[in-house]
Parts: sequence; structure tokens; C-alpha cells
Amino acid sequence: MMRISDLQAKDIVNMQTGKRLGNVGDIDINIETGQVEAIIVGGSAKMMGFFNKEDDYIIPWPNIVKIGSDVILVNLYDQEG
Repeated sequence: MMRISDLQAKDIVNMQTGKRLGNVGDIDINIETGQVEAIIVGGSAKMMGFFNKEDDYIIPWPNIVKIGSDVILVNLYDQEG
């Protein structure tokens, strides 16, 4: 079992580039099925505590390769990250 707070503490790394994307800022949950659809990684642009939504990475659940003890490995081919 894993909590959202556990996910937020993990670094997210794109396996295609080796780049660290950040940490989980939010998750999308399908309220009809209760399944996680995507994780959202806040972009680096912050202003007074607010995230610029255009800088967010939305990572669909199928793109998550592995959730380890301290890192989440993802495959992002079409995004710069």
C-alpha cells in the first residue's frame, strides 16, 4: 500500500533523457473507477507559491515504468523532459 505523501517524496526521472523532472505535485483519479489516470509534476516556474500550469508534466499512468523506494521512472518520448 502507498500513500500520496509517499509518492510526493520520490524524484521522477525520464528514462529517455535521464533528466529529473521533479516530484509529484498532484494526481488525476478517475472518480468512476477509482483508478489513478496520471501523475502531475509541477514545472519549475513558480511565482508566489503558484504553479504555471503550462510547465506541468502530465504523465499518464501507462508511462510509469517503475516506482522504486526513492524514484519513479517514466517514459516520456514526446515531451522535452
